[in-house]
Amino acid sequence: MAKSPMLTFVDVDRDMPEKRPPNLRREDFGEIYGEYARDKAAEQAGRCSQCGVPYCQTHCPLHNNIPDWLKLTAEGRLREAYELSQATNTFPEICGRICPQDRLCEGNCVIEQSGHGTVTIGSVEKYLTDMAFAEGWVPAIRPGVERSESIGIIGAGPGGLAAADMLRRAGLQVTVYDRYDRAGGLMTYGIPGFKLEKPVVMQRITQLEDGGVEFVLNCNVGEDITFDAIRGKHDAVIIATGVYKSRDLQAPGIGAGGIVRAIDYLTASNRKGFDDEVPEFDSGELDAEGKRVVVIGGGDTAMDCVRTAVRQGAESVKCLYRRDRENMPGSQREVANAEEEGVEFVWLSAPKGFTGDVIEGVIVQEMRLGAPDATGRRMPEEIAGAEYVEEADLVIKALGFEPEDIPSLWGVEELEVTRWGTIKADFRTHATNLEGVYAVGDIVRGASLVVWAIRDGREAADAVLEYLSKGAQVAAE
Repeated sequence: MAKSPMLTFVDVDRDMPEKRPPNLRREDFGEIYGEYARDKAAEQAGRCSQCGVPYCQTHCPLHNNIPDWLKLTAEGRLREAYELSQATNTFPEICGRICPQDRLCEGNCVIEQSGHGTVTIGSVEKYLTDMAFAEGWVPAIRPGVERSESIGIIGAGPGGLAAADMLRRAGLQVTVYDRYDRAGGLMTYGIPGFKLEKPVVMQRITQLEDGGVEFVLNCNVGEDITFDAIRGKHDAVIIATGVYKSRDLQAPGIGAGGIVRAIDYLTASNRKGFDDEVPEFDSGELDAEGKRVVVIGGGDTAMDCVRTAVRQGAESVKCLYRRDRENMPGSQREVANAEEEGVEFVWLSAPKGFTGDVIEGVIVQEMRLGAPDATGRRMPEEIAGAEYVEEADLVIKALGFEPEDIPSLWGVEELEVTRWGTIKADFRTHATNLEGVYAVGDIVRGASLVVWAIRDGREAADAVLEYLSKGAQVAAE
């Protein structure tokens, strides 16, 4: 009997794909991790313990069948492994790159808990889909039967695209409206290339276009077209706008030149990667080259900003965060990558003000952690008299995002929202209070992960199909 390739974690150590040295990756926006070779992917997949209760799958928002496609990979059945991975995840090549696996699947791996080092789930997932595209295993979208029903999707980010993919495969006519000139949302303009190279996103956009999804770009709902007009054109509508309104600071000097929003800074950088004309970058306003950069915030957006500034040739890059390392919301893996690249983290520090009409410095208030709040998280407190000025030529505010006032912007005051301004939608069907209108992703959850938006989009697509089916039954009766 042939020996099973699985359960090798006792003898085989965890081994990530090779990571480019910091001095090289600082010079460009290419992804920092290499690709597994076939044998290495099989070896690492074989470390899976095939446990009876797969916590990796349970803690994946998409409940991907991780143990089974790891087993298929270890056995060299790569096409089957890819197809199983794709069955539950619309964009596995994207999730394999940008999901915080250390907080989700890998962070809950059984062999990690026993001290053997987690299976490199994300890297194997990325390898499988990259291999599938290279080998021509990713089929075109060709519905078996065309249906007459039409669906409008507002927002071309991960939630909207996931819904578009499923609905088009079911034969529906799908139109996606987006404010930007390229589809992809934050995957295109928010996430830097060193985490997600743009051809990876564009190949999925091309697949959707070739499969019959219509994209209406440079289209601001409420300005270029009304929400009521979109509802009138389609049998159902899915709102997947994301959240783009930046949280702001209230502090003396906040209006100084050289204090910019993270979304503007990252969008400008990504546009340059497409060779677009970006006047704000070319003027130096959104370019960190030669500057002393201070980024305020501790989430993944802040990590994207500091690492982008390094690649633009900043003189120095510092990140201010009001709590300590253990309590920051961003990925610890990203923090480690940033430190390797020369970013300095200033923990337990918060901006108290800014100097200069054009930014000259940040007045930094030193903090300490006090008693826990209602969530159990220790609250930062100011240390009396502990202030200093951090010199800066560019300050980037990466404080998170809030929902825009969709009902007012779109003239649809009857659309119900929560007290946080997010759209109120059923947690399972994603239906709003408006007939035939659904909402998914960050505009419902608040700023969250791409993988959660994909899950929402897939669930909403199922709900829309059920809604249309019931409508057809009523019409038949």
